Amino acid sequence: MMRRNFSHRRWALAVAIAAGFLASPAQAQSTDSSKFVVDLGVGIDMSINGNVNSGAIGRLNGQAAAILPQPYGDVYGTGLTFKFGGGYGLNPESELRAVFTLQSADANLVRLGDLGPSSLYGQYSDYVSFGLDLGYRRYVPLTNTKLRVYGEATAGLAFIDEINVVLSAPQSNLILDESDFYDRTAAFTWGLNFVVLFPVASKLDLNAQFGLRHVSGLSE
Repeated sequence: MMRRNFSHRRWALAVAIAAGFLASPAQAQSTDSSKFVVDLGVGIDMSINGNVNSGAIGRLNGQAAAILPQPYGDVYGTGLTFKFGGGYGLNPESELRAVFTLQSADANLVRLGDLGPSSLYGQYSDYVSFGLDLGYRRYVPLTNTKLRVYGEATAGLAFIDEINVVLSAPQSNLILDESDFYDRTAAFTWGLNFVVLFPVASKLDLNAQFGLRHVSGLSE
């Protein structure tokens, strides 16, 4: 059985997430004396589309091999996201945003395909990315309620850690050590979010957010 190694960044992420829960994901509202706001949030990432690798047929270690496409959701499942940043209010209905996003997801052991007479399995390294998103937020005017609703669009860059994979074909008595599957890379991102703010105090809100974030392909 292979023992998983966790980097210092994952411990830092765990501490950050715990701090986020203790502080409650919140937003400091703008006041008459300041147009700046600060955001802190913790959420979960569920994959909608995309593959970690495509399918292929060839030879590996002298044996015929068939590799199946591996959906991102099968390899990494549901991950965690930690966001922190802020914005500047242009007027009561709109803001400019700058948000740092840290994403982390543990990899599952998956069946990659076949190698000779044996099934071929792969254990990818965990997914970690850190990015900066710039965006625009627009509030929806509401009357007779303290709730605030807004939509926002973002675009930016995410820096994704190198991804390796350990291959194993038990019936062929073969284990291939970690290979450089994807290099560390910068990927373009864009996102759309829809949010409801619940006022807690004069300068504090809790928010519930639903959104879509797209990350472009990794370098080979």
